[in-house]
Amino acid sequence: MSDTHTVVLVEGVSDKSAVETLAERRGRNLAAEGISLVAMGGATNIGTYAGRFGPPGRGLRLAGLYDAGEEDDFRRGLERAGLGSDLEALGFFVCVADLEDELIRTLGTDAVERVVDAEGELRSFRTLQRQPAWRGGTTHDQLRRFMGAGSGRKIRYSALLVAALDLDRVPRPLDRLLAHL
Repeated sequence: MSDTHTVVLVEGVSDKSAVETLAERRGRNLAAEGISLVAMGGATNIGTYAGRFGPPGRGLRLAGLYDAGEEDDFRRGLERAGLGSDLEALGFFVCVADLEDELIRTLGTDAVERVVDAEGELRSFRTLQRQPAWRGGTTHDQLRRFMGAGSGRKIRYSALLVAALDLDRVPRPLDRLLAHL
């Protein structure tokens, strides 16, 4: 991180994977640009990371993604680090539920099911759909649950869903984050 001037703080490894994949698809090498991606292991760690990398610590420029439900944690953590509270002006962009929700909504459930099928997991997804707890749910919600279940699935699918995107139709938070960088 010695050449780093900007740190992008994201909640988890799946978010990091999505940002990396989109940057690559757009022909950007974030590391070469002095931009480092950091998966914080959850939104409640924002204060620690903002303090470590922001004004109180290394004095680096910060940016990131967060889920709407974590907005208060992000606002408090960034305020404590002396950055203020206007998250979007600071380069922090909100995902409505989470990044998987944004990707599924943008691609549409049919396209996401094709990605799941290409990974050889459509049968597993259909099994989830038949479970009593998920039987009456929307395909969108079932896909979000499927992505979150299973070891490493969320990380793997975040990159695959970004790879499936039409680059003219990227979810707003991802698009805005890369434009900000």
